[in-house]
Amino acid sequence: MIRPTGAAPARPPTGSDTVKHDVWMITGCSSGFGRELATVLLERGGRVVATARDRARLDDLATLGGDRLLPLRLDVTDADEAREAVRLAIERFGRIDALVNNAGRGHSGAVEEVSDAETRALFELNVFGLLTVTRAVLPGMRARRHGAVVNIGSVAGLLARPGTGIYAATKFALEGMTQALRAELEPLGIRAMMVEPGPFRTHFQGSMTRTPPSIDDYAPTAWARIAQTAAGHGRQAGDPRRAATAIVDAIESGAPPLNLVLGAQALGLVRAELDRLRGELDAWETVSRGADFPEPAP
Repeated sequence: MIRPTGAAPARPPTGSDTVKHDVWMITGCSSGFGRELATVLLERGGRVVATARDRARLDDLATLGGDRLLPLRLDVTDADEAREAVRLAIERFGRIDALVNNAGRGHSGAVEEVSDAETRALFELNVFGLLTVTRAVLPGMRARRHGAVVNIGSVAGLLARPGTGIYAATKFALEGMTQALRAELEPLGIRAMMVEPGPFRTHFQGSMTRTPPSIDDYAPTAWARIAQTAAGHGRQAGDPRRAATAIVDAIESGAPPLNLVLGAQALGLVRAELDRLRGELDAWETVSRGADFPEPAP
């Protein structure tokens, strides 16, 4: 949920305030943000546990990372594979300092059109898969009282738009989960951060699953936006390399934000949503306050 606030955002600290995270585990490294994050970290001399369902798609990263790269097969929905990946990572590098939950996919279709099976499959990957990996990694971080958990969400987790409502629902779920994780883990020396990208020039759009249109009433809303988004694929303003750098820099700053919005379009959309929410709160304030028990007469 977006929470309006009048407080000015804090500037990221620099210099002595930075915190080093040397060993990163990243899910979904075959392409997109996961691949760019692994590349940025390896170029900086970090050690990376890169995972993907197809282990062979990680082979080319070895030329960049050498023995600082541990490529592993991981289906994030498989708890046994998640535990084994964490075991192998600790066996190789001794610990995991930062976890990036990047694995996931999109889905398009009007909410009424998307089937229960499609909805459950998306939640299984985007939400339960993330939980599975996080639960496998956190015991080691808690024992060391050090670490970071980065959940790659979407601007769709802050505001939902026609045609991607079920996908947005999975990202809204991550927003709530990450807020709670932040409060639960921060006293233990572990930070949690949610990343909300707008449109970026990755393969994400091309890899989305789709529910075929079936209800004509949604042609001017859900179908129109799905078509518009597909037409813009390959021309998105967001640079995934710069996004990866921003994510790493935020975590290394020592004071990462709870919500890291990436891309000018996403920033504009979120600010507009905050304005809408503030206006609605003000317009309905009397009704909201009137739902409480009346105050006792003096």
